[in-house]
Amino acid sequence: MHRTGLLAPLPPLSARMHKLLVLGDQDTAYATGNLQRGGKNTAASDHAWAMTRAVAADAVRVGWSRAAFLQVMLDGPYKAGQHARTLHHRRGYDKAAAWLQRAWDGAQQYVRSTDPISTRQDFHAALAAFRSRVECTPWKGLAGKTDLRNLIARMEICTRAGSWDHTVSERDLAERMGCSRTTAHNSNQRLLHVKILRQLDNGSPTEGARWMLISHLPSTTSHHWSTPKGQEAGGAMSGPFVRQSDTGADISSQAAGHLMHLDAFAHHGLGGSGLAVLAALAERDGQSLTELQASASISRPTAYRQLGKLKTLGLIRHQGELYHLSPTALEGIGTQTPNCADPVTGWPETAERLGTAGAGERRRRHHEAQRIHWRHEQVRLAERRRAGQRASLPHPAVAQAQYIRADGCVIVPGTGEVIQDFYVAADGLWIFHAAGGTNES
Repeated sequence: MHRTGLLAPLPPLSARMHKLLVLGDQDTAYATGNLQRGGKNTAASDHAWAMTRAVAADAVRVGWSRAAFLQVMLDGPYKAGQHARTLHHRRGYDKAAAWLQRAWDGAQQYVRSTDPISTRQDFHAALAAFRSRVECTPWKGLAGKTDLRNLIARMEICTRAGSWDHTVSERDLAERMGCSRTTAHNSNQRLLHVKILRQLDNGSPTEGARWMLISHLPSTTSHHWSTPKGQEAGGAMSGPFVRQSDTGADISSQAAGHLMHLDAFAHHGLGGSGLAVLAALAERDGQSLTELQASASISRPTAYRQLGKLKTLGLIRHQGELYHLSPTALEGIGTQTPNCADPVTGWPETAERLGTAGAGERRRRHHEAQRIHWRHEQVRLAERRRAGQRASLPHPAVAQAQYIRADGCVIVPGTGEVIQDFYVAADGLWIFHAAGGTNES
């Protein structure tokens, strides 16, 4: 392999990828943690590989050639190319070029396998495919239902932003999800681990962190795709994609998004499983118990328990083997049935009956108190930094003007009393001259 000559001006990368290329991953958005393979720590090389693949993917999109990509990474002074240049220095040009070519070929294959998103309409088509996949993926267990809430909240934010990139703080996300900040944080970590979510930066004193939802599917791909690892919490959409039989999971994410922040769906109320039952019936009304188990991704005992609660509240009715939503169930208004003589009249009353009323307000007050405390801490730390930047006190050995009289005698500033045996040297330092000799202090 041989280096090419100087290249013509290249099409510019996106602003985020240009920053990644020039400055490196300052926010560690592409760090993958401490990985071990064969007894060797490869965290640094994995981090470099993730950065290189990201730059390569954007270079493919804007029309760079492979030769141009190799020359920029190996010959340029850019931070993102540091690992490739180190490899070149230690193992030669051929090894470094082969490493970069693998990154380029993988990025090229990925870009060609996904639909290009060049307009807002393209993005909304891709988001609709992602939403369909979320709705038809089984999210089992408490952690799975929490991750489902997380993705639904983020999809609503992305819809308004018109991009996979979005800005939200953990506290705001928790309030949208209807859970604690710790629960939202743990869900974020699971989604980051399985690469459905990426954190782009840590935010600023006035804005939340920037995130990116990662859709592994083009907008034309069927939503009946899953992972051979099984439906894990946070990992239900991760791993290599293989076509599997339809699991029966099917909910309305719009209905879940409108309800999940309400007090009635707090942990000790209807919770995530009750939310899933209502969202499944909102998507397809009139399901049997077995069908609800599959569509809501819940166990049979959980289905019995939640259906019993919802029947008692008057939000669903049981006809034969099928369960139906009450006409105004999604507004929290129940109807009289043989199982419910006193139906609820709204979601606030539902929360009162379930003992979770006020949970959202308490959470918001707690978060606001934390925000106020954090802002005060920022002010205090800023003042401390400014104090540290002020001019330091003069060295004790340097003579100050208030101690020196016009005739050169050293005096006490307050009284004017002359201090014997103290003088000022030519270099401005104090000297003490006693009968025994001269000492410079």
